[in-house]
Amino acid sequence: MFRSLRRALCAAAAALLLILAGVGAQTVHADPAAPEDRAARAAAPGAGYWHTSGRQMLDAAGQPVRIAGINWFGFETANYTPHGLWARDYKSMIDQMKSLGYNTIRLPYSDDLFKSGTVPNSIDFSGGKNADLQGLGSLQIMDRIVAYAGQVGLKVVLDRHRPDAAGQSALWYTSAVPESTWIANLKALATRYKGNSTVIGIDLHNEPHDPACWGCGDTTRDWRLAAQRAGNAVLSVNPDLLIFVEGVQTFNGVSGWWGGNLMGVAQYPVQLDVPNRVVYSAHDYATSVAQQSWFSDPSFPANMPGIWDKYWGYIFKQNIAPVWVGEFGTTLQSTIDQKWLAALVSYLRPTGTYGADSISWTFWSWNPNSGDTGGILKDDWTTVDTVKDGYLASVKAPGFPSGGGDPGDPGDPGGGTAACTAAYTVSSDWGGGFNAEVKVTNSGTVALKSWKTTWTWPGAQKVTSMWNASYTQSGATVTAANADHNGALAVGGSASFGFGGAPGGGGAPTVSCTAT
Repeated sequence: MFRSLRRALCAAAAALLLILAGVGAQTVHADPAAPEDRAARAAAPGAGYWHTSGRQMLDAAGQPVRIAGINWFGFETANYTPHGLWARDYKSMIDQMKSLGYNTIRLPYSDDLFKSGTVPNSIDFSGGKNADLQGLGSLQIMDRIVAYAGQVGLKVVLDRHRPDAAGQSALWYTSAVPESTWIANLKALATRYKGNSTVIGIDLHNEPHDPACWGCGDTTRDWRLAAQRAGNAVLSVNPDLLIFVEGVQTFNGVSGWWGGNLMGVAQYPVQLDVPNRVVYSAHDYATSVAQQSWFSDPSFPANMPGIWDKYWGYIFKQNIAPVWVGEFGTTLQSTIDQKWLAALVSYLRPTGTYGADSISWTFWSWNPNSGDTGGILKDDWTTVDTVKDGYLASVKAPGFPSGGGDPGDPGDPGGGTAACTAAYTVSSDWGGGFNAEVKVTNSGTVALKSWKTTWTWPGAQKVTSMWNASYTQSGATVTAANADHNGALAVGGSASFGFGGAPGGGGAPTVSCTAT
C-alpha cells in the first residue's frame, strides 16, 4: 500500500522513551498441560504441517484449519527484533496474544537478518525480562519466539517483508539484494525450521506493486513467475511448508492495494512442483492508510463484498485455493473505517463448523506503533484496545495443540490454589453511554481453565454489547464469563474483555472474580 516509513515509525525513539520510563511486565510462563488435557487436545485441529485442498487448509490429520492471527512486526526494521521488547518480556507478549484468541503470528523480517554485522537492539533485560535473549543474534531470537509460540499452541508464518530495513520495495529484488540473495535466504529459513511444524509457511514477499505485474511474462517484473521460482526453491529443501503468495497492485489496468490484487490468479495460477501448497494472500486497508474510489461510492459499505470478490474473494468462493488476508487494519477513528472493518469482518465470518471453511486472516497489527493503523495494544504495550479487538471476536478460531510447556518452568507440583482478580476501567463516557474494560489476572498458583466475574452497578446501567466474554444481567448485577478462547490463563497471565453500556455516568464498581 501507500507507505514507506510505516513499519519503522518511531521505533528507536519509542524504544528509548519506554526504557527510560521503566515500562515493564512480569515474565509469564505457560504451565505444561495436565495429562488429561494433553489427551483431550490430541485430536484438536492444527497438529503437524498443513496442506491445501481446494479452498481449505488441512492439518496433518486432514482436519480443516483456519488462521486467525496477528502481525507482530520489528524484525524487518533497524531494531532487528520484534518491537515492544523494550517494554515487556517476549513470553508475556505471546501469552497475551493467545489469551485474546489469536492462533497464529505473522512475523515480518528483512534480508538484513542474514548479514553478519546485524545486531538486535532495544531489548530491555531489566528485572529478568527477556533473560534468555541476551547475547543472541536476530535469527536466534526468532528461534526463541518460534519455540515459545509452539509451546503455547500458536503457529507462525514468516513474512519476507522487505529486502533491507531501509524500506519496502516494489519488486522482490533490488540492486543491493538481488533475486539470488532473496531465494538463498528463503531456502536458509526453510532449512532452519525443517521438522518444526510451528512454522507452517513463508510469505514470499510483502506487497509487490507497480511495476510488478502478474502473468505479463517479463521475468524482471512478473511476480507470479518469481513466486513460482522462489516457492519451488523453498519446497526443494522443506516440502512440508505452505507457500503464501500475495497479489500485485495492477492487473489489466485495474489497480488496488499494494499486494491486494489477485485478479490474475484466474488466468495465471501459481503452479508449484509440490501440489497443494499454495495459499493466496491479499492485503486490504481503510482510509487511515489511503483513500480508494470504493470508499466514496454512494452505496458504501454495501459495495465492499463485490470489491473483495473481484480482487481476491473469488479464489475462495470458486474453490480454487485458500485465501489468507495477511494484513488489514485501521486506526478506527473515522466512521468510514468503522463501517469498513465491520463489513470486512462480516465478509470473513465463518462459513463452516469452527470457522474452518472460511477465509483466514492476520490483523495488522499487534504493535501500537504502526503509524497509520495503530494496534491491538495501546501505547503502553500492555493494555488491549478492546474496541478494536472486539470487532474481530466473531472471526477468531480455535487454537492449536501446543508443543508442551516452557522447559524453563517446572510447573505446579500439585495442591496449588486457583484464584483470580479483576480490574474494571471506563475507557470512554459520552453521557448517553460508555465503554469499559475488565482485565482478569490469574493471581493463584495453578493454571486456570475458566473464570467468571461479577459486579453490581449503583445506578440503572445496562450492558448493550460485550466482546471476548459472555454475560447475563439481573437488575444491576452483571455476571460475565470467559469466551472459549480466553478462559485458560497461565499463572500471572491475564485476559481482557470489553463492553458497551448505557446510560453513561457510571463509576467503576468493585468486581469479584471466581476461578476454576
